[in-house]
Amino acid sequence: LPPRHMDSVVQIVEALESTGFNGTVPELARALGACPAPGCRAVLGDPPDVPPRPPALSQEQWLLFTQLFRHDAAAPELGAVLAPDGSTVALGPLLAGIEVGLKRAAGSSTPTFEPPIDALYAVTVAEALGTSFLLARDGDGERATLGPGGCWDDVDHPQNYTLLGPPSPIPDAVANGAMDGMLLGAQLARASTPLADLLRGYYGTGNGTEKGRPPSSYRRRDFGVLTGSGKLEEEVAAMLEVLRVLPPTQELLEDVGPEEVAAIAHQAARDFTEVYVECPAIVPRCMWGARPYRGTPNQLTLPLGSVYIHHTFTPSAPCRTFAACARDMRDMQRFHQDTRGWDDIGYSFVVGSDGYLYQGRGWHWVGAHTKGYNSKGYGVGYVGDFSDTLPDPDTIALVRDEFLSCAVRTGRLQPNYTLRGHRQMVHTDCPGDSLFREIETWHGFE
Repeated sequence: LPPRHMDSVVQIVEALESTGFNGTVPELARALGACPAPGCRAVLGDPPDVPPRPPALSQEQWLLFTQLFRHDAAAPELGAVLAPDGSTVALGPLLAGIEVGLKRAAGSSTPTFEPPIDALYAVTVAEALGTSFLLARDGDGERATLGPGGCWDDVDHPQNYTLLGPPSPIPDAVANGAMDGMLLGAQLARASTPLADLLRGYYGTGNGTEKGRPPSSYRRRDFGVLTGSGKLEEEVAAMLEVLRVLPPTQELLEDVGPEEVAAIAHQAARDFTEVYVECPAIVPRCMWGARPYRGTPNQLTLPLGSVYIHHTFTPSAPCRTFAACARDMRDMQRFHQDTRGWDDIGYSFVVGSDGYLYQGRGWHWVGAHTKGYNSKGYGVGYVGDFSDTLPDPDTIALVRDEFLSCAVRTGRLQPNYTLRGHRQMVHTDCPGDSLFREIETWHGFE
C-alpha cells in the first residue's frame, strides 16, 4: 500500500477533486467509518452509503483510504498518518472539522441543540475530550485520559504506528487531528479553498520536507489563540449536556449532575491545554532513529534543581525540518557514542528550529552534558552555533516560555530552579556569546 503519510492522503484528495468526484472528501470519509461518535453524527448527520471505488483512485489508494477510516474504538490511532513535520495526525477529527468549515463556507447550517454548541468544537475535540474524562471519573486513577504518543516503523515509508503506553480515547495523534481540524475548519469557513491545496499548504507536503517549517508545526500556538480562555471548557460542558439526551449516550450521564459535568469539563479543558498547548511537543527517541542506550541508564531523582543551556556548535546550522533535525540527532548520538565513548547522546533534550524538542536522555536518565552536574539538572542544547547570532524568536520561546514552565508544572523541575549556561560550570565557550547574553535575561538565571 502507499505509505501512511500525509503526502499519500493529499494525492488521493487531489485525484478525487480533479476528476469531479460526486460529493466531498469529508463525506466520503464518513461513509467509510470516520466520525462514528453519537455527537458527531448528530451534528453532521448520518453518513452516506459507501460508494464503489472512484475511478480516479488505484486499487491500492482506495484500500489505504478505506483502512484509514475503518473505526476501531479500542485503537483510535489506527486512522493516523505521518505529517512532514514529524507529527502524527488522526484523519477522522481532521476531516470532520474540515466538513464543518465547508458547510459554513457554503452557508449550510448544522442542527441546533440545547444548550447551544459550536459544531467545529463538537466534531473535533469537545465530544472526545468530554467522553474521555467522563469515562475516567469513577476509575481508580489508572485509566488514561490523554495520550500517549507513538512511533512509526519507518518514517520514510510509514505503515505501522505503535503507541508508547496505555491508550486513551485521545492519543496524541487524535489530539493533533482535532487541533488541525479546528484550525483548518475555521480557515475554510472564512474562505473556501480546494482541499488538496489546503492540506498541501498547511502540512508542507510535496516539498521534499527541506523548505522549512510548515504551518502545522505551529498548531499548539495557533489552537491556543483560536480557543482562547475558557472557550474549550464551555464547549466540553455544553457537549456533555447534549450527550445526556442522545439515546446512545443517555446512560453514561444519567447519574451525573450539572455540578459534576462542570467539574469534568473544567478538568478536561485544563489538562488538554496543559498537555497540548502550554507544554511543547517532544519528538521521542524512536521517531528520530536513536540507537539503544549502551548499558543501563542511571535514574535521575526528581524534581531537579537546575537547567544548563548549551548550543551544539557542531552541527553549526539550525535545523528547520523534521528530516534535518532527526539527521542531526543521529549524527550527534553517533559522535557522542563512537568518538566520545559515552553511553548515549549527552543532552537531556535538544531544541530544533522546526518548532520541536527532541528527546535525548529525556526526563529520567542522567545525561552527559555538564561535567560534574549531570545528576543535578537537565542539559538542553540548541542545534546550531550561536556565538554571533541568536536562535529564531519562537525557538528561544520554546524553552524559555514553554519547556521550563512545563517541567515545573509536571513535577520534574523545582519551582525555584536555577538556570545557567554551560560556560558557568565548565571551561567552554558554550552556549555561545549571543545565546548566553540572551539567557541572562531568563527567569531563574544565576
